[in-house]
Amino acid sequence: MLRTAACVSRLCRGPARLGAPFSAAAASPIPAPNPRPDIAYNKIFINNEWHDAVSKKTFPTINPATGEVICQVAEGDKADVEKAVKAARAAFQLGSPWRRMDASHRGKLLNRLADLIERDRAYLAALETLDNGKPYAISYLVDLDMVVKCLRYFAGWSDKFHGKTIPLDGDFFCYTRHEPVGVCGQIIPWNFPLLMQAWKLGPALATGNVVVMKVAEQTPLSALYVANLVKEAGFPPGVVNIIPGYGPTAGAAISSHMDVDKVAFTGSTEVGHLIQKAAAESNLKRVTLELGGKSPNIIMSDADMDWAVDQAHFALFFNQGQCCCAGSRTYVQEDIYNEFVERSVEKAKARVVGNPFDFKTEQGPQVDEEQFKKILGYISTGKQEGAKLLCGGSAAADRGFFIQPTVFGDVQDNMTIAREEIFGPVMQILKFKTIEEVIERANDSKYGLAAAVFTKDLDKANYVSQSLRAGTVWINCYDVFGAQAPFGGYKASGNGRELGEYGLEAYVEVKNVSDDQNPTEKLLKDGSLSLCLEMPVQLREIQSKETSA
Repeated sequence: MLRTAACVSRLCRGPARLGAPFSAAAASPIPAPNPRPDIAYNKIFINNEWHDAVSKKTFPTINPATGEVICQVAEGDKADVEKAVKAARAAFQLGSPWRRMDASHRGKLLNRLADLIERDRAYLAALETLDNGKPYAISYLVDLDMVVKCLRYFAGWSDKFHGKTIPLDGDFFCYTRHEPVGVCGQIIPWNFPLLMQAWKLGPALATGNVVVMKVAEQTPLSALYVANLVKEAGFPPGVVNIIPGYGPTAGAAISSHMDVDKVAFTGSTEVGHLIQKAAAESNLKRVTLELGGKSPNIIMSDADMDWAVDQAHFALFFNQGQCCCAGSRTYVQEDIYNEFVERSVEKAKARVVGNPFDFKTEQGPQVDEEQFKKILGYISTGKQEGAKLLCGGSAAADRGFFIQPTVFGDVQDNMTIAREEIFGPVMQILKFKTIEEVIERANDSKYGLAAAVFTKDLDKANYVSQSLRAGTVWINCYDVFGAQAPFGGYKASGNGRELGEYGLEAYVEVKNVSDDQNPTEKLLKDGSLSLCLEMPVQLREIQSKETSA
């Protein structure tokens, strides 16, 4: 899903752009990974303390590279959410240490948290790779780098996102205050566990909110370790509470809780519908959703062929294809279609799939068996509906959840693989003739998260980018992200924005305050003051007469 302009684009330049970070790993400052990191935290984090689940239940978290259990994790549910919300509400009370804390000090705490994550970067990268399956080099160079930058970016906003004075007519001093929403429920996905945690915590804490976070049951370990760093950084008890658990229990409890003021969710559109409904049927809590996508990647005939092939490959296969904004509909203009397909197949066949702790590996396993089977099911459907399987299409190993990089050609817009989000290493290449045609086809989707266009013609690039119904459009690049730039979708891809200044808006209430600057002078001028002073006496006389009667 993600790439930093400063990090990955630099690593991906050259003849073997995607291979660059791995071939150069031996000469890079990346520390050697520990493929068996100790598991320090596997319980529920509430009020800066570790708790077993109220039910005493646990669930296994699995190593997707082997299918083996890493450890058991406390299974939070409705009762644990209740405890966490009470702790968060207490931390948010007027006069609490968190509410009285200077905004600049909130920023200081976020910077401390970033420092601690940087200190433990190698350990967290190994833990992320163990639990999620993404290559360790990517965990270390990309995910952890972006986590630190995100927290530092929002730390800087802590004392700068403020209200305004307004020149209201009359003798009034009018101003706005940006006040925290309150208790924020946050539900994060498994594809970028650490990064999605930072995307949610950064703006919420910078603006003075308190958090009850549910982490994905597939990948709870790195987020729980960060919980301990939150405590070490000095955040008061109850400000951040983290619950591992399942969506239908813990996630549903957060979404429907009457004392949760806002819920933020990243995940599937299907679950997004459930969360929006639960929020509406409970206390009309604020909702921001970053949901699925089926993003069009448009390759014009005048594009730089080498670069377009390289970036289209990256757009789809990065992170094992488990990206909400993956370029999963690759539209190629007809006069370069055959060459583009041939090169894309060669590149997919050369992609290194294997042990995610090996620096040569470009693609690790899918996150779990459910996703593994779902992706293979989509591949089978693609073949049945007439798409041409050009490479891959099967499991890539005897154990673990590895899938071969797969490319389909001759894909039509009405095929299932061109309409639904596969969330795996399956590339679909479609042919188009004209720019008007491809814009219409690209917009013919319930999704609108991201899109891209590759062309040397700036007029074409601007025309296409302005015509596409998507929250992010990349021109001659893909997956360029930074904490400074907003991200979010149109249509069924969600609502609201994360990152950048826009990402702060959902976490504040805007209060308008108007103060009459000369109330006494006005009363004296029109004779109202003497009347106001006489009113209590007159009222007492009337009340006395009524009592006597």
